[in-house]
Amino acid sequence: MTLGYFIYKLILVVLVFAVTLVIAMYSTYAERKVAGFLQDRLGPNRAGWFGILQPVADAVKLFMKEEMIPSVSNRTLFILAPGLSLLTACMTGVVIPWGTSLNLFGANYSLQVTDLNIGILYLFGVVSIGVYGIMIGGWASNNKYSLLGAMRASSQMISYEVAMGISIIALIMTTGTLSVGQIAAQQHGWHWNILVQPLGCLIFVVCAFAETNRAPFDLPECEQELVGGYHTEYSSMKMGFYLFAEYINMFISSAVISTFYFGGYNMPFVGRFVHDANALALLGVVFLFAKIFFGIFFFMWVRWTIPRFRYDQLMNLGWKVLIPLSILNLVLTGGWMMRHEILSVFIK
Repeated sequence: MTLGYFIYKLILVVLVFAVTLVIAMYSTYAERKVAGFLQDRLGPNRAGWFGILQPVADAVKLFMKEEMIPSVSNRTLFILAPGLSLLTACMTGVVIPWGTSLNLFGANYSLQVTDLNIGILYLFGVVSIGVYGIMIGGWASNNKYSLLGAMRASSQMISYEVAMGISIIALIMTTGTLSVGQIAAQQHGWHWNILVQPLGCLIFVVCAFAETNRAPFDLPECEQELVGGYHTEYSSMKMGFYLFAEYINMFISSAVISTFYFGGYNMPFVGRFVHDANALALLGVVFLFAKIFFGIFFFMWVRWTIPRFRYDQLMNLGWKVLIPLSILNLVLTGGWMMRHEILSVFIK
């Protein structure tokens, strides 16, 4: 590894981290604006022009609020749990291919931090660790309401990870790779995976709502039933870490869905008009972020449109509907891939 390559990768890591945080920060602002539009009101409009400084005001408020740690809590785990949720949310962005490659000083530099040959396994491993941040926070609070909220959140996330994992197996069968970069590269033109895996895409999107604790699957945070859920005892910026991790997960989930099923950075027909490799790479980044922003808007649109499920409805949907559908999708995918062999058996 040359020094220039190392510096480039370091800059890319910092840039991806910074962009993730900024988008998550302004997603809180966008959410309130979208909610205001859907409910025929203005939303934030006091902090700065058109309320554009509202996320900064929220951050200052969280930092200035009184820091409280329950005397009967496990102090070390109580402090570490929000950081674990935020860390796992930020770690998933390193395998997302944000574009093709830039040609700088006669060398090609990929717009992906690292293209692991088991990138999908890495994604699921990191997502699974995120459950611990919620469970540890609820348990370390030594509060029965927090513990109940953590148990509900953990069981919800684990249940929907099963259906999500099976839907991804079908995608791996059709693409023949575990590399996120190769999955994106295969979807050139209109060869998007949504066309060959529509049911798998639908299952993955529904499970993404449950994994990010977004409505109508926001049972872990339903104030009417559990005071405040797993973060009842949290205040100040530790509470902010949990809320911030949710918006980071929403951004990363939109990026993963766009990459897996909607072509990623690929742009149909653009290659006919733009021939410069660097310009195509930068346009690919713009095209991917346009898909991501639409995905974030879709998350917000659903939140302010569909009412929350009851917990029994949520678990029934996960275990009795999504998992059987994901298994059916897996069988259909296998049957389609083996159609020639199956037909030859019947012909003989």
